[in-house]
Amino acid sequence: MDSLKSEISSVAARLVVEEGLEYGPAKHRAIKQLGLPSRTPLPNNDEIEDAVVDYISVFCQDTQPGELLALRQLAVVWMERMAEYSPHLGGSVWLGTATRLSDIYIQLFCDDCKSAEISLIDHRVKYVPRTVTGFHGESVEALSVHAFCTGLQEEVGVHLLVYDRDDVRGALRLDAKGRKPRGDVLAVKRLLNEQPI
Repeated sequence: MDSLKSEISSVAARLVVEEGLEYGPAKHRAIKQLGLPSRTPLPNNDEIEDAVVDYISVFCQDTQPGELLALRQLAVVWMERMAEYSPHLGGSVWLGTATRLSDIYIQLFCDDCKSAEISLIDHRVKYVPRTVTGFHGESVEALSVHAFCTGLQEEVGVHLLVYDRDDVRGALRLDAKGRKPRGDVLAVKRLLNEQPI
């Protein structure tokens, strides 16, 4: 990685960890903070993720593991609540780079895309419906809720992204680093059992 991309990655990583920004907005804010032209070539998400890992290891090594544990525990609660929709955890909570400012992203795979929404209504869960970019660049419905995280003693954003049942096969392809980009509830529980407290 060239030195300019490395500098952008470092600033973006700080914004991700300290302000809870997603990678895309963090990259764009980083180039503004560095006074670079808007057409400056940006680092890819893997480069940002590497910089986030480095940032956490230097500035957050005492607090981040406990925050990650709390977020994963809350993710399991929601995955069990939505079990009939084959929930898979993705994002920084799955990959292990989440902090207390990170949101939880759970993909649901449904035969009927409205069934997950009806389930929330039936359980009197307040949510905000949105359209977001899915893992293949397509538009997908997201049901966003605020959930109290006992381990953090504060509310956390939980986003339930609704996909067709058949999309689960493509969701499990390995990423560029050879990792599973998301995992089911059993995989998340394994991570919890392996994670030092």
